[in-house]
Amino acid sequence: MIKGDFAKGRRIMSAMLPLMRVLEQGGKFIQCIKHGVEVSGLHAGPMRPPLKGLNTEEKRELEQVIRTLKTTVKSICEGN
Repeated sequence: MIKGDFAKGRRIMSAMLPLMRVLEQGGKFIQCIKHGVEVSGLHAGPMRPPLKGLNTEEKRELEQVIRTLKTTVKSICEGN
């Protein structure tokens, strides 16, 4: 349980910073959100023009950040 545990909350917030950096850089917030939804197993649909999807490198970077975030948050919640 994390409720009221500010130390864990701060650790989780710190773990989220790399994801926030990816979302806020380069003007591709919507593309990142849609790809993140797809990676999570939900269908987000295609980009509406004039937006274009993420390139292979951008997708790889986002996927790595998500994997690391999930692993870190799980560890924090388990008390590590």
